[in-house]
Amino acid sequence: MLIDDVTIRITAGKGGDGARTFSKIKMQKGPTGGNGGKGGSIIFVGSSDLSLLDVFRFKKEVFANDGDPGQNGKKDGRNAANVLVRIPVGTIVHNLDYKTKTEITQIGQEYLAANGGNGGKGNFEFRSATNQTPMQAEKGRLGQSFNIRLELKLIADVGFVGLPNVGKSSLLNELTNASAKVANYPFTTLEPNLGVFQELILADIPGLISGASAGKGLGIKFLKHVERTKILFHFIAADAKKPLTDYSTIRKELGKYNKELLTKPEYIFISKSDAVDKKTLDSLIKKFKKKSNIVIPISIYDFDSIQEVKKILYKIQEQKTAS
Repeated sequence: MLIDDVTIRITAGKGGDGARTFSKIKMQKGPTGGNGGKGGSIIFVGSSDLSLLDVFRFKKEVFANDGDPGQNGKKDGRNAANVLVRIPVGTIVHNLDYKTKTEITQIGQEYLAANGGNGGKGNFEFRSATNQTPMQAEKGRLGQSFNIRLELKLIADVGFVGLPNVGKSSLLNELTNASAKVANYPFTTLEPNLGVFQELILADIPGLISGASAGKGLGIKFLKHVERTKILFHFIAADAKKPLTDYSTIRKELGKYNKELLTKPEYIFISKSDAVDKKTLDSLIKKFKKKSNIVIPISIYDFDSIQEVKKILYKIQEQKTAS
């Protein structure tokens, strides 16, 4: 199962203590304590791997190492290595202690989430004309420590929406190598399935039913993944008992969750078009033309209809490249 919402504790490393040492060499006596090294920081880095949050299913804490203490001979302690935590692009990093959030929207984007503590000064730093044998040295400072919530919201070019069992996963498999589970019963898809067509990311958004926006079924868990989707492919089964009602149900839930979802470009696909006769199909298309100018009957068993879908995707790809 895709892990898309976790809370963890991150703790950056403590700075190393400054040293309090003195030279024992005759004629060179004086403070020689070096500074402590900086503690390791924790940095989140954007990645294309959507499964990266899975590691936090059981691992709830991330630590960075402390800096090394200062040494004799004015030698500074080594800085600790930073900890790079790879998270999926589309993740919102919520700092629960400071009530702030940062969105990771690009591969390779870095966000310093917890800064390592600075090392303490050694007694060599405290020497002066009036204090040639300073006894003081600083302790290293603690690294930052926060409670962090990582919330993944998929960034897809095209989102497949519709009631369960309307053929979304089947088409995704036909167009890409997603290998989504397909069966003839509701809630087949228990997590978002992704596929890539050309350079477009396609996302099959599951769990949408009446009452999804209020938490019924699995819908509330997945509605957030529609928010960043640029274009919606809305699927209506041709053999549905009440296809217009099915369409209205999904639109209603989208609007209840976020009205801006209703403003996204939408293509209506009458799926499983091979399951009804031509007269019924033509009637459905006519009815849905009142909802959208773009209504396309499709069937995974109809080569020509799949080609029509590909033409639409090629056009979307061209527009994406041009922009």
